[in-house]
Order: sequence, then C-alpha cells, then structure tokens
Amino acid sequence: VVVSELSGRGNIQHRLQELGLEGMVSREQIGSFLDKIKVQESKGFQYEGAEASFELLVKRMLPGYEAPFELVEFMTVVEQRPRGQDAGDIASQVMLKVRVGDDVMHTAADGNGPVNALDNALRKALLQFYPSLEPVRLVDYKVRVVDQGHGTGAVVRVLIESTDGHRRWSTVGSSENIIEASLMALTDSLESWLLRHSAGVAG
Repeated sequence: VVVSELSGRGNIQHRLQELGLEGMVSREQIGSFLDKIKVQESKGFQYEGAEASFELLVKRMLPGYEAPFELVEFMTVVEQRPRGQDAGDIASQVMLKVRVGDDVMHTAADGNGPVNALDNALRKALLQFYPSLEPVRLVDYKVRVVDQGHGTGAVVRVLIESTDGHRRWSTVGSSENIIEASLMALTDSLESWLLRHSAGVAG
C-alpha cells in the first residue's frame, strides 16, 4: 500500500491498521494526516519505503505525544588537514545539544564524514539516558535529488535503514541541506526505536 500524495483515506486506514494505530485515530484525523502527507511530499519527503517515519508522522499529530528526546542545536566542522599532517584526509566533527526531559546534554564526536560524525555524536548523547540503544546501527544510507533542475541547490531526500540485530526499519529526511536531511532521518530512526521499545530514561 503506497502512502503518498495520491493516497486516499482507505490507504491511510489500511496503513494505520498495520501499525496497530487505527483505534487511536478518528475519521476526521485521517483527513488531517492525508493533508500533512501532501505538505510533506511537496517538501521532498516520501513515505513509501520509510515506514518508521510514517508511523512517527502519525504519532506526532496525536494529542499528548511526547518525544523521548529533542535535538536543541548542532554545529558541524569539516576540515581538510594541511600537507604533512595526513594530507588529503578530511576531518569531520559535530557538536550538539540534546534535551531529554529536564536534562540537557552537550557532546561532540568525530566521524569519517559529517553524517557519520552526526550519528556518533547523537548516539553518544542518548546512550547516557537510553543505554538500551547500544545495538542500534545504521546499515544503509541513500541520497536522492528531488528537483534536479536546481543543481547543487536542489532539495535532497535521504533514506536511512537501521537495525538492532533483530529487525530493520527505514526513515526519511528532506532538505536543501544534505546534513539537515540526514539528521532528520537519523533522529527519526532513534526516536522510532525508543518508542517501539518504550525505553525509559536511565536513572
């Protein structure tokens, strides 16, 4: 069942049944979800093949939803090392701030590239609150250009597949900035896993 701009109410209902959410959503809300999907897809998002992001889209629109964490801010630094110091190597570092409940965690991490550094920094921050996240890993990363006519300023769609060693799930992000799109998909991946496992904050 394709969940997209062309989806009807029947397709949305079928997808909600698969996710076990049909009892939480009224007929009126289904119309709101469909409108939201249309808006998101006009921004480059696509939920076919990104079932975890679709589930989060629904849950975030339900009254009383509380996210297990919030990314407050982040900064990326990408630097090419000078000659004589591993010449040709690109160093990437991310510094970010994450809020979990009333606590705010500042952390930084290096990576093979800005996306890998983002993944490392986000996991480093969250593992202090949710140690059960340890087995979660990114196993596939794909980038698609949405509007090719805009060259390097085009909107890109990032699809991420993750695993905890038992199951796999996919998430999506979209932006003119590939790092922002990647971060959307990364945070969706971790938030989805935490919600599915009802992981409480470590004391």
